[in-house]
Amino acid sequence: MGRRTLRVACFLGLLVGLGLTWWLPNPVLNPVPTTQALARPLPFTDVNPLGANFFLDREVETWKKQETLRMARAAGLGWVKQMFPWDQIEPQKGLFWDDRIRRSTWDKFDEIVSLVEQYGLRLIVRLDQPPEWARSRGENARYPVRDLNEFGDYVARVVARYRGRIQYYQIWNEPNLAREWGGRPPDPAAYTELLKVAYQRAKAVDPNVVILSAPLAQTLERSPQAINELDFLQGMYAAGAAAYFDILMANAYGFDRPPEDPPDPRVLNFQRLKLLREVMVRNGDGAKPVWLNEFGWNAAPPTFPPFRLYWGRVTEEEQAAYTVRAIRMAREWDWLGVINLWYFRQVGDISPLDNAEYYFRVVDPDFTPRPLYFAVQQLSEEFKFALPGEHQETSPAVQTEGRWNYVRADEASARGYIESSAPGARLVFNFRGTGVQVIPGPGSGRVYVQLDGRAVSGLPADPTGQTWLELGGDTAGRPVTVARNLTYGQHRLTLTVPQLRPGETVRVDAFVVLLDEPDYRPALLGAGLAALSFVGFGLTFIRRRP
Repeated sequence: MGRRTLRVACFLGLLVGLGLTWWLPNPVLNPVPTTQALARPLPFTDVNPLGANFFLDREVETWKKQETLRMARAAGLGWVKQMFPWDQIEPQKGLFWDDRIRRSTWDKFDEIVSLVEQYGLRLIVRLDQPPEWARSRGENARYPVRDLNEFGDYVARVVARYRGRIQYYQIWNEPNLAREWGGRPPDPAAYTELLKVAYQRAKAVDPNVVILSAPLAQTLERSPQAINELDFLQGMYAAGAAAYFDILMANAYGFDRPPEDPPDPRVLNFQRLKLLREVMVRNGDGAKPVWLNEFGWNAAPPTFPPFRLYWGRVTEEEQAAYTVRAIRMAREWDWLGVINLWYFRQVGDISPLDNAEYYFRVVDPDFTPRPLYFAVQQLSEEFKFALPGEHQETSPAVQTEGRWNYVRADEASARGYIESSAPGARLVFNFRGTGVQVIPGPGSGRVYVQLDGRAVSGLPADPTGQTWLELGGDTAGRPVTVARNLTYGQHRLTLTVPQLRPGETVRVDAFVVLLDEPDYRPALLGAGLAALSFVGFGLTFIRRRP
């Protein structure tokens, strides 16, 4: 072999060896990460954590509702917290009609539900604000109802109308404040009775709904005007409230302190939330999760009158940074689920001149995004791919297309699964690993499967070439392997409901991301080839002595 040919061979060997070393998993340049997903054994915690409060019922023009929801979806939000006020739905007893506009009072809320579905978001609906005819007295729309059964009727009507479309309902708001309890002194036992009626009536209509307790205002006060939220929650437990909610809803404003400020009963800050959690645990209710109703920091300008800064103030840069740090911190708490920002966008009825509340906004009324919007949008990228470990059907790495229903079931992992019998309905699961498994729900049927947009090697296929997975038989609750020994990286699993026989349903309980032991041998072989080729290439330039 001539010296020139040997140089070319060594140079090619060097390129091949370096390529193998660079692109294949190797313990130095391209190691396979060993990070595992945080185990989330509590129900309703393996969810997209990002949500916000909205005021869509106050928006008149449909295009503005659409743009609001489009921007929310683009920011990575998964949840829309929205009021369905009783006094707007049933202004007169038994009458669901608005004479002013000559339309059903349901129309506005039907549109909201449809638009939220259109943009792939999920609703958390707040139920309160009784109409004048249902109040015991007074003009205050927060006044407790005169007859709890009438409130139960309203709850049942809403749940029945949106059965299968809305799953999460919050009952009342901040009952530990007199102004949210019609001016009366707050009463945890009285609120518990209202919660009990709402819970029982809602579950009677749809056993799969999830009831959230009213969030309690953060306060150090103990007076007829306000009760410290830790004391009020303890009073609720003493009155038997544990049996009448599935998720504890809470508020977690940061005020003028950073998220790292530690919890202290004498201080209002973000981590005060941990003290509320301690009350739950002390009362034997630690198996329930916590969601956040209102969360954030206020970024009023420095010229704003100090006596109006009820939530303190930080700069917009601090608002964005504190929010991101707090959410990352909260994701390490295995008992916390959704975190709703206060608030996304308002319709222009909160003045920036004399109301500090204006400066919580994520997006201005004219749709200008604030720095907080971009910070949340960037943060949302961290939740889009599931890491190795088990993930619930509600995981932020799961997207649904078409009609899927969530079913409560004690035998399922995290006490629930998702089901559909609609042909073409899809579940998309994005993960980062080397393999993936599906855990079926009880009595599930066959489902079409694609991995990274292609048929899955090793699975059976129908005459059209579509690969499928059998989720029925005795597979319920047991992992069914879709693929293993994939190249480590980002992958996309798609499950599609086929044309089913009558009575058949596809049920998915969870997913498992696998991380197989990496095989570094090809990369090490490439490194060896590169080293030998480099040495050989160098030797070709050494002249022989004559």
